[in-house]
Amino acid sequence: MAPSFNFMLLFVLLLKGASLVPNVQNKQHSCIGCVLVVSIIEQLAQVHNSTAKEALERLCRYLPEKLHLQGACILTAEIFGPHIIKLMEHKMNPDVVCHSIGLCKQKPGQPFCHLYPPPKMGFSVAIKESESMVANQLKENIHRLSGVCSVPFLKQLCEKIQSLIRSKLPFEDFDGDKFSLYPTLRGYHWRGRDCDDMQASVYPGRRPDNWDVDKDSNCNGIWGVDPKDGIAYEQKFCKGTESKGIILLGDSAGAHFHIPPEWVTASQMSVKAFSNLPEAFADELDWPQFSGATGFLNSTIGGWTESLYLYLRKRNRCNHRDYQNISKNGGSSQNVLELVKSLARSQQSDKPAIVIFSMIGNDVCNGYPDTVEHMTRPEQMRASVMQALQYLNGLLPKGSHVLLTGLVDGRFLWDNLHDRFYPLGQLNKDVTYEHFFSFLSCLQSAPCVGWMSANATLRNLTSERALQLSSVLKELAKSEKYANFDVFYMDYPLKEVAEMWQKSGGEAWQLIEPVDGFHPNQVVSALGARIIWKKILHEWPHVLGKENPSNDEIVAVFKDQGGH
Repeated sequence: MAPSFNFMLLFVLLLKGASLVPNVQNKQHSCIGCVLVVSIIEQLAQVHNSTAKEALERLCRYLPEKLHLQGACILTAEIFGPHIIKLMEHKMNPDVVCHSIGLCKQKPGQPFCHLYPPPKMGFSVAIKESESMVANQLKENIHRLSGVCSVPFLKQLCEKIQSLIRSKLPFEDFDGDKFSLYPTLRGYHWRGRDCDDMQASVYPGRRPDNWDVDKDSNCNGIWGVDPKDGIAYEQKFCKGTESKGIILLGDSAGAHFHIPPEWVTASQMSVKAFSNLPEAFADELDWPQFSGATGFLNSTIGGWTESLYLYLRKRNRCNHRDYQNISKNGGSSQNVLELVKSLARSQQSDKPAIVIFSMIGNDVCNGYPDTVEHMTRPEQMRASVMQALQYLNGLLPKGSHVLLTGLVDGRFLWDNLHDRFYPLGQLNKDVTYEHFFSFLSCLQSAPCVGWMSANATLRNLTSERALQLSSVLKELAKSEKYANFDVFYMDYPLKEVAEMWQKSGGEAWQLIEPVDGFHPNQVVSALGARIIWKKILHEWPHVLGKENPSNDEIVAVFKDQGGH
């Protein structure tokens, strides 16, 4: 499902109008953000033995000045800070504080949503007492601050990111070829870097123009003529090697959604911890540059990087820079067609591609209380994927391949996390993942009510539907034939990843993103890529093309081929 998500600094992002996770259905994000930020302030004061006021000032100082993030934090702190500090000085917990200032609200007939245990006096008495301390001016300020995008110096960035969410195309693309010289804002973190952004005929993945005698038309770093024999290097090194690119049609797991735990853990916070915040927001809190499908940089968020793209590039250096991560937070079979339409490939002028369809959860995951009713039905899955495949057949060059991956069994989340302490609960041992899941579900803001639930029957029903949808994909791979590509199916390899990780001495809970408690982490991305690569190599080796015998010569002549 499409997310409602503003990508600003942590304080403003989480305090007003945004969400912890990218595929929720509800508008109570301000409550989640408020409880999170008040918790951080409280714990910063505890860790550094300071006042709440000093802790709030410390939090703002940690944020980068780039994009006016410190300024926005200070502005927000001026509006909310005095009232939050006053309530915290009276030992009110984050749930009470956020209900008292109006950022959390109990709907009529609904339970009281809270993350922390109730105070001794009870929530009702505590909130009533706290509300009497809060000036009316605060609530007026809350209404005036309609969202972070109303802050003048953040408005332009908001507009950029909202445009990206709609188009899934690079914001900085001067020649309109869907490739960019810039890393973020859907640039080359997501698609191979353009090597000439003033010529639309030059971009990664195209068939070489005149064997690239005069220029590098496909940006793979191979061009010119060998002076020894007068033969073009592209022709000598790449002709007949079946070079091709890798394209992912995915969700937030494929885009590699990640919130660094040091952003929400008081004892780990520092200026350095937040130094990557502007880049992360410009990439929608996704890290495709480290992902298991298209990752190409060494991971800076834990673990290491292995990817199908790097494996394919190692097999044939002519595949350099030919990758596209066409994923979005909230991607599912129901919106895959809009993703396909942002894909850059031409039957007339481009190389074939390996396309991976990997929507591992959002067809069964949503934040609705009646979650089963809002899950994708098998017939809907079949119709949507068939439509996407038909569109791809009119877009992909002949000789391409499509790999459909099944949905994950998300019971893995509850089984391995529910009794562990959530990052906000680690300092005082007071909040487990079960509490966190319950809080999100109560607010109807959980990314997956079906799996992030204490109800075992519901968890089993969700996995049963996921298995049904995977079976649809498996049947399509067997029955459907297309002129320009063949179709394959494989299960999502979470079980194999867990077994491999545990054999190396790891524990299963370490494979889940700690802040959202929902997404597979960097280790899963790397090991998953390794497993998928080996399966393709063993069962469908023709998909990967030949191993290029000229790889060493390419490296000798062109070194790093211009890098990524």
